[in-house]
Amino acid sequence: MASSAHALAEATPASRDKYVDLLRVASLGTVVLGHWLMAAVSVRGDGRAEVGNLLAVEPRLQLLTWALQVMPVFFFVGGFSHALSYRSLRRKAGENGGGALYSVFLRARLQRLLRPTVVFIGVWGALALALQLAGREGGLLDVSLRLVAQPLWFIGIYLAMVAFTPPLLRLHERYGWGAFGGLVAAAGLVDVLRFGFGVPYVEFLNFAFVWLAVHQLGFLRADGKLRRPYLLAGAGLAGAVLLVAYGPYPLSMVGMPGEKISNMAPPTFALLCHGLWLVGGVESLRGPAQRWLRRPRVWRAVVAANGVSMTAFLWHLTAMLGVYGVLLALGIRLPEPATGVWWAQVPVRVVVAGVVTALLVTVFRRFEQPSAVVLGESGVSPAGARPAAALGVTLCLFGVLGLSMVGFGGLLEGRTAVLIAVRVTAPVAVAMTLVGWLLVERAGRGRPAAAAT
Repeated sequence: MASSAHALAEATPASRDKYVDLLRVASLGTVVLGHWLMAAVSVRGDGRAEVGNLLAVEPRLQLLTWALQVMPVFFFVGGFSHALSYRSLRRKAGENGGGALYSVFLRARLQRLLRPTVVFIGVWGALALALQLAGREGGLLDVSLRLVAQPLWFIGIYLAMVAFTPPLLRLHERYGWGAFGGLVAAAGLVDVLRFGFGVPYVEFLNFAFVWLAVHQLGFLRADGKLRRPYLLAGAGLAGAVLLVAYGPYPLSMVGMPGEKISNMAPPTFALLCHGLWLVGGVESLRGPAQRWLRRPRVWRAVVAANGVSMTAFLWHLTAMLGVYGVLLALGIRLPEPATGVWWAQVPVRVVVAGVVTALLVTVFRRFEQPSAVVLGESGVSPAGARPAAALGVTLCLFGVLGLSMVGFGGLLEGRTAVLIAVRVTAPVAVAMTLVGWLLVERAGRGRPAAAAT
C-alpha cells in the first residue's frame, strides 16, 4: 500500500484540491477517535458488561461536541466531490452516454462506499447468525451486535446525497445561493412545525433538508463562491448558541441516551447551524493547510489514509469492542468511567484499538479499491439502467438505515426497529442492501457501444 500511495501522490495533478482530501481523512478520523473516547464500558454488579456514553457520565464534556461532531465537514466535502464528478461525467457523456449518465454516476460514486459496506454487513451477519445458532449471547456480545451497526446511518445519508446530486446540482447552477437558502428555510420550517405546532413525523424531513443543505455548500465551494467563510462560521456559531440557549435544543451535537430531544436523530436546525460554523471554520484554515500539504511526506500520508478511510470507519467499533471483550475474557477489572484511572488508560486503549483497526484494514482494504467506470463513446448502459439504479440506491439507503437501528442481534427472531414510522428487521434490511447493491452495480456497468440498441 505504501508504494501505491507513493505512486498516486507523485501522479497528483497540480489542479487537485488537496485540502478536500485532507478534510475527508480528518473528519472520518475525528469521528473514529470520538467513538473510542465516548465508549464508557463498565461491569454491573451481576457481572454483565454494558456500554455507556462518557458524555452522559460527564455532561460538562458535551461542549466538546461543538468541535468534534464533524460529520457536516464530511458531507460538505462530499458535495464538492460529487459536483466535480458529475460534471466530469456529463462532459464525457456526449450524445452516446447521456441517457446512462445517472446510473454510471451512481456506480462511480458508490463503489468505494457500498463494496466495503456490503462486505462488512456480510461478515457481521454471518458471525451473528453463527453465534445465535451456537447459543452464544448476553453481556458485551449482545451490545456489540447492536453497536457495530450504528455507524451505518452515515452510509445511508451519504447514499441519499449521491442520489440527489444531479437534480440539486441543476438547482444550484440555476439559483446558486438561492438553492442553499431554500434548503435552510425548509429545515427551519420543519422545526417550527415540530416544536411550535407539534406536527407529528414532520421532524424526519430534516434528515433530508439539514444534511442536503450542508451538502449544497460543497457545490458552492466547487464554484468558488465561499469567499468569506469567516462570515459563515460566525453566523452559524451565533445561531447555534442562541438556539441552544433559548430554544428547546440540547447542548450536545451528538445523540445522548435517554434524551427527549436529540440534535442528531432527526437533525435539528441547531445542528445545521453547527454545520455552518464548522464548514466556515475549516474553510478559513484553507491557506495554511494548503501550504502544509505541499510537503511530499504529508501528502503521501493523506493519499494513503484516503485509500482505506471507509474500511477503517466501518471496522473501528469492531476493533474497540474486541479490545474490551479480550480484557473481560482475561478477567481484567475495568475501572469506572471518568475516574482518574480510566483517564490514565485512555491513551493505551486508543493505541490498541488503532492497532486492531489497522489489522482489520489490512484484511478488508482490497474491497475499497474502485474499478474503472466507462461512459461516452466507449460504452453505454442498457435501457432501463436509470430506474434500476434509482431503485437500487433506494433499497440500499433504507437497508443500511434500518440495519443501523436494529443491529445484527436476533436475526432468527426477526427483531424489529422503527425507521420513520415503519418497522424493519435485520434480515429484511440485509436483503434490501444486497439487492440494492447488485442493482446499482448492474445498472452502471455498461456494455460496448457497438452492441447497444
